[in-house]
Amino acid sequence: MLLIGIDDTDSRLGRCTTHLAYRIVDFLLSNGYELGEYPFLARLNPNIPWKTRGNGAVCISVKVDMGSRDGERIIGAIKEMVASNSMIGYGANPGVVFLETHRYEPVIRFARDALWRVVSPKGALQVADAYREHGDGIEYIAMGNGQGIVGALASIGMAVAGLEDYTFEVIAYRMDGMCGQPRCIDEASVIAMDKATHPYTFNNYDYKHARVLIAPHGPDPVLLGVRGDDPGTLLDALSMLKVREPMDGYMLFRSNQGTNAHLANMLDASNLKAYTSGYVRGTVASEPMAMKGGHTFFALECDGMGDGDGRVLCAVYEPTGLSPLAQMLGKGDLLEVGGGVRKGTSKHPKVLNVEYIRVIDVARRVRYMNPICVCGKRLKSEGRGKGYGCKHCGYRVRDAERVEVEVGRGVEPGLYIPDMKAHRHLTKPLHRYGMRPGRMRMDLGWFRRHTGVGTDHG
Repeated sequence: MLLIGIDDTDSRLGRCTTHLAYRIVDFLLSNGYELGEYPFLARLNPNIPWKTRGNGAVCISVKVDMGSRDGERIIGAIKEMVASNSMIGYGANPGVVFLETHRYEPVIRFARDALWRVVSPKGALQVADAYREHGDGIEYIAMGNGQGIVGALASIGMAVAGLEDYTFEVIAYRMDGMCGQPRCIDEASVIAMDKATHPYTFNNYDYKHARVLIAPHGPDPVLLGVRGDDPGTLLDALSMLKVREPMDGYMLFRSNQGTNAHLANMLDASNLKAYTSGYVRGTVASEPMAMKGGHTFFALECDGMGDGDGRVLCAVYEPTGLSPLAQMLGKGDLLEVGGGVRKGTSKHPKVLNVEYIRVIDVARRVRYMNPICVCGKRLKSEGRGKGYGCKHCGYRVRDAERVEVEVGRGVEPGLYIPDMKAHRHLTKPLHRYGMRPGRMRMDLGWFRRHTGVGTDHG
């Protein structure tokens, strides 16, 4: 099995790495080669500031005898396709890795690091060169500043990692002449599709803000993408949509999207590293601060919890929809908070930008009130040392004391995630917790090229 990793071929001006993968798969299938599984769409650490538009890389696995001319032919053709279909000179720094091996652990370790840490092209090249020194079949190309080699290698590691949780996405592509034009997708059909396929698809439509979520808005060749847990359901979902423009084709991907994979590592609260992703546990150290614009900040005391003691400043931004919850938190509440670390400056400390809040325990709040009378009304104090009396029935008592009354907080233990409009590619929807990923089926029509019609015409 030849594993092909590709990354960083697009820019904000256009192109898309998944579309290049779609064209490469078309080339492979058209020439009689067999793929081992659906292409794998890997989303890497989303908190890297120099990331690509979606911080996604793709791995393609193809069955080929690398000792034959077929191996040379495939590598040569893909090199040419990457060079001619990348936005080199406009911000793209493509990387391509060709790997043939049975030793997957080094590339899996590298991929796990790329999910939540800052990894460098130099680190990626060290892993690649170690494979070469061991005698494994590997070839790689790093163009521009070499950054793309990180995602290319990491996508291979994720594809072979045997993930416990994964999802699928069917991505439909536009005809060349349509790029840059508005996408014409019928909103009512998106709503109908979402309701018909729930819970096996997700993030199709934001009902709170009346917003279609399956289509991007830039000049790239992606027409739409539907994500979910079952490949067959995704193909059915695609057929339900009314799209009033010609479609070039579509392809199914397996992916780590919608899994929270980047937040699986506990961060060292005593030594937060900029741009890392993960979670911390601790107690709220002081009352939250609500800022202008709806943002909320609170400090989490992580003494004796996790990988290090320390106080972590957490930022909850208004678009997430979590600010009302954050403002109800109070000192002593026990939380787990996941997110990405924003780099500190001379004026501002490092901050954990919150992506979810898990309320583990709510601190008890009490106030002291006069005791209850035998008639059910609350007694009134008759002065220091004079006891209490009831204005309703006349009952008096001298030796009573004020009683503790628990105050309702309005915060319940549980998991709280952002509004759908603020979900990142990796954000795990609430309904996916406890779900098992579907089975990959190569017998489905998982790839189709040149449909030439909108999906409302069949």
